[in-house]
Amino acid sequence: MANSKPIVVVTGIAGNLGARLLPLLADFSVIGVDVNPPRTDLPLRCERLDLGEESSCRALYELLRDTKAHGVVHLAFILDPVRTGVLDVERMWQINVAGTARVMEAVTEANRSDEGSIKQFIFPSSVSAYGPSLPAPATEDYPLAAHTLPYAIHKKQADEVVRKRSPALRGCSVYILRPHIFAGASMENYMVGAFRGTPNGKSALAEKMRMRSKRLPCMLPIGQKYLANRLQFVHVDDMARLIAYILSRDPESQRLTVLNVAGRGEPLSVARCIEMAHAKLVRVPGTWAMQLVLRFLWKRQISAIPPEALPYMTGEYIMNTDRLRKFLGSAYEDVIRYTIADAFADSFTAEASPSTESAGAR
Repeated sequence: MANSKPIVVVTGIAGNLGARLLPLLADFSVIGVDVNPPRTDLPLRCERLDLGEESSCRALYELLRDTKAHGVVHLAFILDPVRTGVLDVERMWQINVAGTARVMEAVTEANRSDEGSIKQFIFPSSVSAYGPSLPAPATEDYPLAAHTLPYAIHKKQADEVVRKRSPALRGCSVYILRPHIFAGASMENYMVGAFRGTPNGKSALAEKMRMRSKRLPCMLPIGQKYLANRLQFVHVDDMARLIAYILSRDPESQRLTVLNVAGRGEPLSVARCIEMAHAKLVRVPGTWAMQLVLRFLWKRQISAIPPEALPYMTGEYIMNTDRLRKFLGSAYEDVIRYTIADAFADSFTAEASPSTESAGAR
């Protein structure tokens, strides 16, 4: 890859966010790291690597050293165990948390010499790391208190790994981005899926329901507070634009930058989301009943929403994004183009099948 363009290594390149980011990196030579190459006609060098394996640390270090990469974007992470086929929680942890530590170690070793070239490291964390119930909009200094849901716990732990190890990344600016719920026509995740009502399980019944365009109802416990809970969303394309924007600017003078990320405008109430999604609402006696239904749909492989997601489906967790607005300055509306409402609405526009989520560079 002998050319004048700076090199950026992107782990999890085959995932949804990687697919949206790649077209924005024309000013870079991109090396994608994943278990399978992405479907793209764009110029890209792919390296098959399993970040869940200890040996990946050495392999990634050698790749960074030999290519003299300028930046690393670490997107590899397991969100949906059903779609990725990674159902074992320990295996998820090896990819999500230990894999993040391996990437950090590889960057540290590559930058250990005076010729270290890596100037930027970008890691998308998640709002879920704060926990499922917040008393007020969380700033970036708010304690991380994720629990119950493995994905959220792993995001919290990986976030802590990056913050703890960032001082050792000699000469490298580290960015932790904590996005709220990704939205957009190409997105599939627990919350968007709950409003879409798509039976995303692997059973024959779920397949038959999808073929017949049958929707599962949106389920909530009885009580006004569950309808009044507010949600923020960020369009996946805005997240991709933010990463590309960071890569295009000079590294920060400070070693670590943490940014909450959400769309522009006010949060949406759950009631408004149900209305916009044209979803059927079913009320159950309490959270215990909702837990039972979620567990039934999960065990029957009708739904891909794990029962552990319950607190995140019934809680309110809003973030303060003032720091993001200040960081972007005059570029704010050019990078964050979607309002929260528009991002959510775009999740219900017609698009060919959503991008296959990366298995986190298994």
